[in-house]
Order: sequence, then structure tokens, then C-alpha cells
Amino acid sequence: MTRYDPAIDVDALEAIDMHVHIEVDDHGHASLPPDLVVAAAKYFAADAPKPDLDGVAAYYRERRMAAVVFTVDSETQLGHPPISSAEITEGAARNNDVLIPFGSVDPRKSDSIETARRLIGDHGVRGFKFHPTVQGFDPSDEQYYPLYATLQDSGVVALFHTGQTGIGAGMPGGRGFRLGLSNPILLDGVAAEHPELQIIMAHPSVPWQDEALSVATHKHNTWIDLSGWSPKYFPESLVRAANSYLKSRVLFGSDFPLLTPDRWIRDAEQTALKSEVMPGIMKDNAARLLGLPR
Repeated sequence: MTRYDPAIDVDALEAIDMHVHIEVDDHGHASLPPDLVVAAAKYFAADAPKPDLDGVAAYYRERRMAAVVFTVDSETQLGHPPISSAEITEGAARNNDVLIPFGSVDPRKSDSIETARRLIGDHGVRGFKFHPTVQGFDPSDEQYYPLYATLQDSGVVALFHTGQTGIGAGMPGGRGFRLGLSNPILLDGVAAEHPELQIIMAHPSVPWQDEALSVATHKHNTWIDLSGWSPKYFPESLVRAANSYLKSRVLFGSDFPLLTPDRWIRDAEQTALKSEVMPGIMKDNAARLLGLPR
């Protein structure tokens, strides 16, 4: 077992992408069951080959970017074995010049805290990804507070999907997924009760953008990543916040491979995002959040 230790030269980077999915592992196992893979490809019009972890590393190395990589353990909800977070971390360790591993635990499993501690202590993950809608849990439920306390005590980041999702879209009943579980207002109590836990609200939180901005304005242990949407479609209120009062807690993220950093950057140039805030959004805020040495 190789424990992750970063060797990232932040000053040499163009950007840090805070939101990169590993969708296929080294054994060809997919992160989602076949029916969801087919539906997602149709929804996103994206059926191109999905790179493995070393392929992701090569892609970002070529662009002089670092990437936060993760999967989502949704085994209870989906009945589908997850990609191993331990294996993702091992892969990040052999590509530690460009990759930063986040783990994933299924909050509904009885061993979620034990697994989180092992991923932090033995493997060196720097954060955890949660997707309340796909994992089928209410993040505001206090039964999950001991898990959040474990992350807070360990000094790692909690990244939550917020807003609508394309996973399950178009399937009968959206495959049973509940969008309301990803309303960012559900994270307000989490941030209040765990003031040292750094929480990222991922994506423009459509249709609850105002809720996300309200939480981020009030709780300064919360951040917003800009992944999953072309910047051309960002709500005006989000652009205004990123340009001004939240500029130090807004983060670049793509949602690779569904949205590439190349397209994100190209489309961002057509928006009202100010040039003077972009260095913070693209790299500096993430480096500070992740504690990367300069």
C-alpha cells in the first residue's frame, strides 16, 4: 500500500480542477450500473471512451493542471459495487504531481466512519465526495453528524453535489432519485454544527442558486465550485458573487469527463467573470483550501 503525499508545484500550474470523476477503474469496472451509464450517455450526449486514472493524469499533465479525483460510493442505493477509493488514492500516489485524491463512503453503510478513517489515515485522501441524490440520503439528518465530525477532526474537505443532476434523468421516475436531497440549504445546519469542516457546494445549484449563495455568505466554512455547467449558462447571481463578495471561496471545477476543462475555460471567456478574479478561481483559492505549499 502506497500512501498519497502530494508533490505538486502549484506555481507551475495553470489551474486546479476541483471536480474530476473517475468513472472506470483499472479493471474496467464502471462507477454506475449499466442502465444508468446508458441513460447518462444519452442525457449528456457523451459516449466517448472514459479514461482510466493514469489517462486522466496524462490529460491534466499535458494541460499543466492538477485535478481532484474521486468516485461516489452509492452501493446501498444502487446495488452496484463502487470503484475503490483506496485504488484511486494509490493511482493518485503514482501521479502525485497532478492528482489529488478524495475518497467516498456510503453514509448509509454502518462502517462509513471506520472506512473514512482508514482512507484518511492509511491512504492519505484529502477530502470526501458526497452525492445526496444518488446516494439517497438527507445530508441534514443528524445521524450523519458523527461522520462529518470525523472529517472535521481529520482536517479533510467535504464536497457535496448540489442542484439538479443528469444521473437518472429521463428514466422512469428518474430511477427513484430525489432532487430535493441536493438542495444546498440542507448543508446550512451541517456547516453550523461543524464550523471547522470545509464544505464545498458543487456546481451551480440550479434551481436553488440563491440558497447556495445565502449559505456561503453566512457560513464562511463553505465554498462553491463551478463544475458541471458551461459558464455560458451560469446564473447571473452566481457570476456577480464570484466577481465580488465570494471571490475568495469560489473554485474552478469542470466535471470531467462530462465537461472538459478546455471547454469550460473557452466558455468562461465569453462571460462577465472578471479577469482580476480568475487567478483565484482557477488556482489560488483551491491551493489555499487544500493546504498545498507554495
